[in-house]
Amino acid sequence: MKLHDVIKRPLITEKGTTKKEAERTLCFEVALDANKVEVRAAVEKLFSVKVAEVRTSNFEGKLRRRGKFSGYRSDWKKAYVKLKAGEKVPEFTDI
Repeated sequence: MKLHDVIKRPLITEKGTTKKEAERTLCFEVALDANKVEVRAAVEKLFSVKVAEVRTSNFEGKLRRRGKFSGYRSDWKKAYVKLKAGEKVPEFTDI
């Protein structure tokens, strides 16, 4: 799997921004079949930082309706990546 296939996009939310500033933790949407080792390698290579730990969680797609039509959103996976002490937290606008 290529690096850009592992990390789909950064998740920029209020909770993610708070974790980034307070705990030096980045939040990404990652591929469903990516494991923690692949996520760690991709972040270290793409952002040139050292990773302390990676936590992942899977989310099932929710049922959504538009009038009489209904369907499910796609399943997705989130990864929280904590950086080692002394590492500069990258800004996503600099990429």
